[in-house]
Amino acid sequence: MSVFDDISHTTEKASQVGERYVKASHQYFRLKIFQQLTLSLSLVTKVFAVGSLLFAGIVFLSFAAALEIGNSLQSYALGFLIVGGIYVVLALLIYKLRTKFNAYIIKKVGLKFFN
Repeated sequence: MSVFDDISHTTEKASQVGERYVKASHQYFRLKIFQQLTLSLSLVTKVFAVGSLLFAGIVFLSFAAALEIGNSLQSYALGFLIVGGIYVVLALLIYKLRTKFNAYIIKKVGLKFFN
């Protein structure tokens, strides 16, 4: 009978160890998800805050540049056209380099997400 008691005792201990492992793993994954969620939310908030202020600054600088160029060329329409053309060229350049942007973003986010 002692062999069966030993097997029963060992099985019971293994079951308890397995249950503790599952509980610990569950807690770890919950904490990991919380960490990733808070990091992502923090990043989105910072990007929104900085991006909106940067956008406002670029709008004002664009108006100032267009007015100054238009004043120099004695045609405000031409000044705004030149500034608009600069933005179109920048947009086309970014469009051409979009795959490099995607690869860079995936690499950076992947490092943060999987660590």
